[in-house]
Amino acid sequence: MTAHAEHLAVIAQASIFHHLDAPALRSVMAYAVAAHYQEGEFIFDQDEPAERVYVLAEGRLRLLQLTPEGEAAMARDAATLAAAGPLAFTTDAFVVKPLFFPGGDIGKLAVCGTVNDLAVMGATPRWLSASFIIEEGLELAALAAVVSSLAAAAREAEVVVACGDTKVVRAGEADGLFVTTSGIGIYENGRPARGPLAAGDKVVINGPVGAHGLAVLMARAELKFDAPLVSDCAPLAGLCAAMRAAAPGLKFMRDPTRGGLAAALNEVVRDGVNIELDEAAFPTDEGVAAAAEVLGLDPLYIANEGKVVAVVPAAEADALLAAMRAHPLGAAAAVIGEVVPGTGRVLMKTAVAGTRVVTMPAADQLPRIC
Repeated sequence: MTAHAEHLAVIAQASIFHHLDAPALRSVMAYAVAAHYQEGEFIFDQDEPAERVYVLAEGRLRLLQLTPEGEAAMARDAATLAAAGPLAFTTDAFVVKPLFFPGGDIGKLAVCGTVNDLAVMGATPRWLSASFIIEEGLELAALAAVVSSLAAAAREAEVVVACGDTKVVRAGEADGLFVTTSGIGIYENGRPARGPLAAGDKVVINGPVGAHGLAVLMARAELKFDAPLVSDCAPLAGLCAAMRAAAPGLKFMRDPTRGGLAAALNEVVRDGVNIELDEAAFPTDEGVAAAAEVLGLDPLYIANEGKVVAVVPAAEADALLAAMRAHPLGAAAAVIGEVVPGTGRVLMKTAVAGTRVVTMPAADQLPRIC
């Protein structure tokens, strides 16, 4: 057997290539290079970009992680975390389709979605876990791009991906890639007290709603509008910390993801009060408004991944708005409504001087957007 044939046989036996036919394997071989390494020689450093795939043809390979001091870290079955005081703990699964969309991808989304759940609880996000369920046949370039994006989002959010796992399932048993994350945050000043809603409280949001769900839908259906739609996917921990500092009396914070703003506010309203929104006060995105109108969708019910809605006593509303507008993710912050006496409903004063009830969504308008 020639050296070329031997190398082709090695590549064909690798789990990530064995489903390829002969012409495809020959295409892979066009980029293959045989390399020989001495015992103790380093092949790949953990901080290098993932630009190659190594297939072991012969010998043994040791995988290790280096500590910040450059020493080999012992492989462990669990991460050891050091924390004092109460913790916030959340978990989520991400099945967005397509994996990549304008403004983000499943890796960035997994970090932001988990971090934001901790941030709106008043915790400082510190650690994440990330598990990947990979369908056989997923392109390595796609997987590398997702991992790189997840790592970049974690750095931006200032969290450590402390542990993780991967599983590969056969073709047809998944849909490309699913990601599951868990997150832990620290209540640095104790868990915030959240008082009941009272008449006069103000409802504040950091920007226009609906961009994420529509951006994913556009990418999935390959629809195009004159105004490009970009997901608002972003880590909100910094903004939420600024909000807590500016308004210690904050009564409610939520990132309105599935079910959108309508679901978030219906979950918090209680008997004795209504939340009355003012359509004219909403920050707007002309592209989102146009696309939603064409598709017959209501932005109030569309998922967001970079928005936070809050309820604050009227006396702290101005300070809260100033703090939010000073942050890049809150530049378009606005008071969009207030709490009034009522029967536990969410209402909207429309632009034509009418009033409509904003109900709890019965189902997701757009499935698989996170």
